[in-house]
This record gives sequence, structure tokens and C-alpha cells, in this order.
Amino acid sequence: MDADIVIDARGMEPPEPMVRSMEALDQLGADERLLVLLPREPFPLYRALEINGFSWQTQRRPDGTVEVLIQRRQQ
Repeated sequence: MDADIVIDARGMEPPEPMVRSMEALDQLGADERLLVLLPREPFPLYRALEINGFSWQTQRRPDGTVEVLIQRRQQ
């Protein structure tokens, strides 16, 4: 997945992945995308994205890594 910012959160302990993701989203431009790599589905992150006007796509790699590609929802 093509992204402007990548966060590899697979080795991070909660709540660091969520904190880092939210900080990166604050810096995300209108046409930029953030890719977050995680060891599991980030259901709390999905809720925060929905509330804050972001859209996302999720893919699972063969090794179990969850890729979440995030961008601002088009108005």
C-alpha cells in the first residue's frame, strides 16, 4: 500500500500505537495517506477514525500483520 507516512507499530505496547497514529493523523495533509502496521485488528482506532472524519482500508498480510491505510474522508 502506498502511503506518505508509515508507522510500524507491531512491536509497540498499548496505548502507544493509538497515540502515535492519532498524532500522525493531526499532521496528515488533505491528500496524504497514513499506513499503520499492527499485529492485530485495531478496533478502537477504527472508531476514532470514524468519529474524526477519516476513511480506511484494511488488509491482512500472510504473516498476520494488519495494514491499515488511512486518509481524510472526501467531502
